[in-house]
Amino acid sequence: MATIFYAGDSTVTFNKIDSYPQSGMSQGMLRYLKDSVRMRSLARNGRSTKSFIDEGLLDVIDGEIGEGDFLFVQFGHNDEKPDEERHTDPETTFPENLMKFAEVAQNHGAYPVFITPIARRLFDETGRFLPGSHGPYPEAIRKTGKVYGIPVIDLTSITESYLAAVGDTFTKPFFMWPKDNTHLKPEGAVLMAGFLCDELRKLGSPYSDILVSRIPVTENVGLDVS
Repeated sequence: MATIFYAGDSTVTFNKIDSYPQSGMSQGMLRYLKDSVRMRSLARNGRSTKSFIDEGLLDVIDGEIGEGDFLFVQFGHNDEKPDEERHTDPETTFPENLMKFAEVAQNHGAYPVFITPIARRLFDETGRFLPGSHGPYPEAIRKTGKVYGIPVIDLTSITESYLAAVGDTFTKPFFMWPKDNTHLKPEGAVLMAGFLCDELRKLGSPYSDILVSRIPVTENVGLDVS
């Protein structure tokens, strides 16, 4: 049985009833996985690559991950924060930390995947979507993956295109609006995980092998986010 180890922040976290209806992508992704695939979500609210590593969560993965497993690495929301506990530099410490994750996977014969953060749901007073809320961090992920040959799924670009296309009003039910425009409700977690799984399928085997057959989300909503 293959296991997905999912490292990330509050947009990924497997939430319990005490934070309902907030849901993370590791929950939403369960609907797309074959019964033979196990989800092991290590994502935690508020974590960056730095704080995740410093708290020993990558060590937990290192002790459990095995050959043929997958390590999904999705950060960016908190690496940009200014506090010493979480902040990383997109040109230096952020890519260095990403490679620490990749090396753990590779050392065990597992498959690392870098995932850029989902877009924040930000619109101006005219209803125009405002992209770029994660600054240079998504590009740092893309560049690091390209340099070191790690697959990158660019959820930032995909979700920015989606939010811009469908608009302010339609996207409110997917997020914890009006409380905030970052965290997801169950419907949003399933939607965003669907975008991720569409891209995994494009990577081919072994990434597509963990997924059930389905119509891609982008076809359902009539979007071209290629």
